[in-house]
Amino acid sequence: MMQPHSAAALHGNVLLEVSHLTKHYPVRKGVLSQVSGQVHAVDDISFHIADGETLGLVGESGCGKSTASKTILKLIDPTSGTIHWRGRRVDQLSGGEMRPYRRELQAVFQDPYSSLNPRMRAGDIVAEPIRNFETAGADEIHDRVASLFDKVGLRADQMIKYPYEFSGGQRQRLGIARALAPRPRLIVCDEPVSALDVSVQAQVINLLMDLQDELGLSYLFVAHDLAVVEHISHRVAVMYLGKIVELTDKRSLFANPQHPYTEALLSAVPVPDPRVERKRVILLGDVPSPINPPPGCRFHTRCPYAEERCRVEEPAMKEVRPGHFVACHLREGVAPPPQKDNP
Repeated sequence: MMQPHSAAALHGNVLLEVSHLTKHYPVRKGVLSQVSGQVHAVDDISFHIADGETLGLVGESGCGKSTASKTILKLIDPTSGTIHWRGRRVDQLSGGEMRPYRRELQAVFQDPYSSLNPRMRAGDIVAEPIRNFETAGADEIHDRVASLFDKVGLRADQMIKYPYEFSGGQRQRLGIARALAPRPRLIVCDEPVSALDVSVQAQVINLLMDLQDELGLSYLFVAHDLAVVEHISHRVAVMYLGKIVELTDKRSLFANPQHPYTEALLSAVPVPDPRVERKRVILLGDVPSPINPPPGCRFHTRCPYAEERCRVEEPAMKEVRPGHFVACHLREGVAPPPQKDNP
């Protein structure tokens, strides 16, 4: 399978590189709990994230986005595949061996309330990662936490409050401050604005973008809202039933999608201008079960362009334009881009 790389990857400033990542969960039945099948949550995905870059990971609910992000964070172990962090393989490391990398890989979760300890004050929630990874005095920790509160749009006098005393948007800002506390390089944002009001979503997204510019952060931004992904991402990977079916920069994806599933997703995005009409692509049928995914292309059961070959042969990821990768038999007639020698 061709590995998707960009110019950033070729110049060696890649932070995270994921190759053929797979995560299956056993299905057990009966009194003896015998394994009767596997849930193909994530099935052979590959991508990278460069320094200072945001990669959007989009798809329908249940396609494997969150499972992929948890596997990258080593919250769950992969079934197979490799994860490299700044050139070193980390997927096989134990909990103790992962500790030096934990501070560089942080997360902002979907629910800004359940991800915070309700028994801890806000200041202690943000200070906990500092105490965990560093040796610092109480005054230094207090000053850093106060600075982080200011950086995310909270007041220092709110450090003594508990999570329930904050609004939803404020709680998510608190979660962002906690993620920033150990000075990470990459933050995995697992649908960080989906539980917020639309006006608050815009504030949080703009905050994340400002922090990226100021601190040089990289993001893996998991979402199902394509409008949000278009605003914040540099590149976008589209997932369907555990597979990445398209990967390219956001401008190419939104202007000229190459996979039928991507076309269907984009056709469902509302257009703010009432004078503009968009042809809606209606997908028939339901998403197949990840326990028994269909043979061949996994999208063929709902694809309006499916051919006989799609039903029996799985398409490989192919570069149809420079930096634009797609797994679709319909695009295999496209001539590959010319190869250029590196200077």
